[in-house]
Amino acid sequence: MEEYFVWVTTRRIRPGTLADFEKTWRPATHPHGMRRAFAYWSDDGQQITGVSFWDTKEACDSWRVSEPETQRRAGMAPYVVEEREGFYRGRELAVPQR
Repeated sequence: MEEYFVWVTTRRIRPGTLADFEKTWRPATHPHGMRRAFAYWSDDGQQITGVSFWDTKEACDSWRVSEPETQRRAGMAPYVVEEREGFYRGRELAVPQR
């Protein structure tokens, strides 16, 4: 099975700021080593979970300390109330056929 390197960040944002938050959230450049990324929002628009898949942990770590990521996080800061993040290794699970 293929192993994946995944960075997950969940943020709670200030009510009514989702549109403004989204403008600052998307990186201006494609991070080197990022394969795919997904975003999930709660119904009330106050919680956002981002999931990104990376070639290696080192590629993710390199992006996280880069200047573009530092600027991106500074742009998001006025909207963020709480943030949790973590790096994981894993694999796709087979779902049994019905």
